[in-house]
Amino acid sequence: MLPTFVGHPKLRLTAASDPRKEAVDRFSTEFQAKGFESPEALCADADIDTVYIASPHQFHVEHVKLAAAHGKHILVEKPMALSVDACLVMIAAARDAGVQLLVGHSHSYDLPYLRAREMISSGRYGRVRMITAVNFTDFLYRPRRPEELSTELGGGIVFSQAAHQIDVVRLLAASPATTVRAFTGNWDPRRATEGAYSVQMEFGDGAFASLTYSGYAHFDTDEFNGWRGELGQARDAGDYGRARAALKQARTVADEIGMKNKRAYGPVGTDAFRIDADMAHNHFGLVIVSCEHADLRPTPQGIAVYADEKCWVEPIEQPTVPRAEVVDELYEAVVDNKPPLHSGAWGLATLEACLAVLESARNGTTVRLKHQI
Repeated sequence: MLPTFVGHPKLRLTAASDPRKEAVDRFSTEFQAKGFESPEALCADADIDTVYIASPHQFHVEHVKLAAAHGKHILVEKPMALSVDACLVMIAAARDAGVQLLVGHSHSYDLPYLRAREMISSGRYGRVRMITAVNFTDFLYRPRRPEELSTELGGGIVFSQAAHQIDVVRLLAASPATTVRAFTGNWDPRRATEGAYSVQMEFGDGAFASLTYSGYAHFDTDEFNGWRGELGQARDAGDYGRARAALKQARTVADEIGMKNKRAYGPVGTDAFRIDADMAHNHFGLVIVSCEHADLRPTPQGIAVYADEKCWVEPIEQPTVPRAEVVDELYEAVVDNKPPLHSGAWGLATLEACLAVLESARNGTTVRLKHQI
């Protein structure tokens, strides 16, 4: 999110807190901003309007309650939390404090999916009947902290990646989800958490969706998006196996944590997060929405339409700030008091579906959803 915050004209970075002193010191220097040793001190600062919470999943509920208690509007990373009860506590804290609570970034903020949603809502293509979402990445072989490889602590692809894919599918569906049936794969004892899943979702109007994800670093669905990466960056199709090869250099858990930290803000500054002039829109793999009169395929450059008589592409303007839609929605909620799409209730609905994936795969059952919007 740093390139978004740096580049967006409606936002100014004023302060940060982090348990890593070098990150706080660097932030203070690069942005002429305040640095705090604790989130408590940050939230107590009267100059701050809104807090972005990007702490590990298990701290979200604590930090949302803290920010709300100090009257701060909140953007909290996905997944919203690790339990339905925690989400309900967060929603209540924001409501009682009279502050806005948004959940994200998730890829359902991306302009190609928002534009596809507008096209569906127009009624021009008939009702949504089926959604197909497929994403193959190297997620499981990027450097991880131990808890990121423990499902019980919020690790694995279901909490971190299904939260994106389910969000996108829910955005494009025309009615709330009703049931989930899922299978998960845990195939590498060295990365002993869910690395793949296949999910069937049913919606209240009779539509259904198929969601498939693999983070095992073999096939890569960026091939289906013109070798544009998830963040819109141009990729080299011949650069195969980088994640697995790099991870082999980590001999210990401490080595892997060190590799992850080198990619984080602190060891590197804003120079590592420059906006690419050749940037396209973010995406989350292959997504096809099958309506009664057309299939719609959001891509990093526009919406491909495969209609009854012809096919074409509805182009989308190239982004100047990556993920600008996140700040746009946040700004409208905080400044204009416009109810956000990605509200706490939205985040709860996605988290409930993620938990249903794990429950369904574990028990071999279809799980009925109760908190969908």
